[in-house]
Amino acid sequence: MTTTTVRSRTNLRGPFMAFPASLIVLGIIVIPILFLFRYSFNHYDVTDLMVSAFTLENYARFFSDAYYSKVLWTTLWIAALCTFLALLLGLPVAYFLAKTQSRFKSLFVILLVFPLMVGNVVRAAGWMIVFGNAGLVNAVLKDFGVIDAPLQLLFTPFAVIVGTTAVVMPYMILTLQSVLEGIDFSVEEAAQVLGANFLTSFRRVVLPIAAPGIAAGTMLVFILCMNAYATPVLLGGSGVTMMAPALYDQITKASNWPFGAALALVLVIGTLAMALLSNWVIHRRYAKTMES
Repeated sequence: MTTTTVRSRTNLRGPFMAFPASLIVLGIIVIPILFLFRYSFNHYDVTDLMVSAFTLENYARFFSDAYYSKVLWTTLWIAALCTFLALLLGLPVAYFLAKTQSRFKSLFVILLVFPLMVGNVVRAAGWMIVFGNAGLVNAVLKDFGVIDAPLQLLFTPFAVIVGTTAVVMPYMILTLQSVLEGIDFSVEEAAQVLGANFLTSFRRVVLPIAAPGIAAGTMLVFILCMNAYATPVLLGGSGVTMMAPALYDQITKASNWPFGAALALVLVIGTLAMALLSNWVIHRRYAKTMES
């Protein structure tokens, strides 16, 4: 057997082993999306619920209705802000975990992963206790004489942002940590020896190298924020409506599958477009930094 034959078989082994997983992904993700795509062109009827057709009325309703435009805009800016906060707060933690030689590093990682074992509903219920009118925040502020009447913290965008950021933070930190641990930090130390301070070496050396991990973490967290359901429902109530709860109401409460499917497609396409845009911006930004 020649070397070329062995090499060609080795190259084919990877795609062959990935084929079963690809079929699973196709069955679980792609096929339901295709069904949603087809349903989104059907007609809703009060009696028959869904009538097979090929109409754009569901998309026309979405883009012409100011309510759903507001829901989409609310979802986008809350998801973007939560992603930014998760990156801003999670990057220092990931950097610390990647560089630390402490014997408690495993304990730190376990503490970081532990919230992922608790359901989003349970965590949201905890934030409801914290932000309620008789909750921890209002009680502390009232005891210190800062306020006379309770602040309306629950069922506000603030509560949704805090709760969603707390949910997605571990995903961001773990993604960034895995990338930062692969960096040779002697390069950063060399930059500091040559006169760069910590912030300069971190910005000009570490961040450009970690750009792929930042892009991956940003995409993952943004997708999770865009599709959040339990946290916006429990912490936002009727005061904050995002896309996932809106399409869920259309499908389960109104039984309007065609319009719900259209909302789902808009959410999927909008999430994908914004995630790819952020990925492009991050790579472009740090590619320029590396060149300079």
